[in-house]
Amino acid sequence: MSLISNIRTVLTMGRGMKKGLSEEMAGKDPFKLFGEWFSDAKRAGLFLHEAITLATCTKDGVPSARMMLLKGFDERGFVFYSNYESRKARELDENPKAAIISHWPILERQIRIEGDVEKLTSEESTAYFHSRPRGSQLGAWASAQSSPLESPEMLKQRFKEIEAKYPQGPVPLPPFWGGYRLKPQRIEFWQGRLNRLHDRVRYDNSGDGWEMVRLYP
Repeated sequence: MSLISNIRTVLTMGRGMKKGLSEEMAGKDPFKLFGEWFSDAKRAGLFLHEAITLATCTKDGVPSARMMLLKGFDERGFVFYSNYESRKARELDENPKAAIISHWPILERQIRIEGDVEKLTSEESTAYFHSRPRGSQLGAWASAQSSPLESPEMLKQRFKEIEAKYPQGPVPLPPFWGGYRLKPQRIEFWQGRLNRLHDRVRYDNSGDGWEMVRLYP
């Protein structure tokens, strides 16, 4: 991190720990608050500020989690992308519910999001796919994500074959790859405070809007 980033990080951390998270500061819109905290993390220069933990579950209740990147959010939900034949995708087919955590430890902030998951439209997935670096597009075709791999050389060979198949021009969206949107039913914000008197503010989707409740830390 640069000197400027370090200064921004210290200032952001100081504001959060000193002022905390009052109901007035939190407001009535959890998406607006998420955007503010997400922007704070970005301005602070944190590495991979968009990193999230995504937790899914089988139909029998067996959980799994992995680190991913949040690729977009608005009032409709939170967007991420995956191979549709991966373990996470199979679990989401069985049980289309998930949880996301954004954690910025140096800022003493955490956001927990839970809700239902739906696939993006092909048009949405295609638009994002073509915004990725060409190597990432080819890599999506080459990887049978979560399937057994005999050796790293085999993956490299698959990549070379795909590269030869699409030497130039647009790389088409793989039929087994695309995006998901988590539509939140619950969003909780955690702000670290001195003496472990942390602030926890939770928003629950009532169907007609968001209801806020403060929790013990």
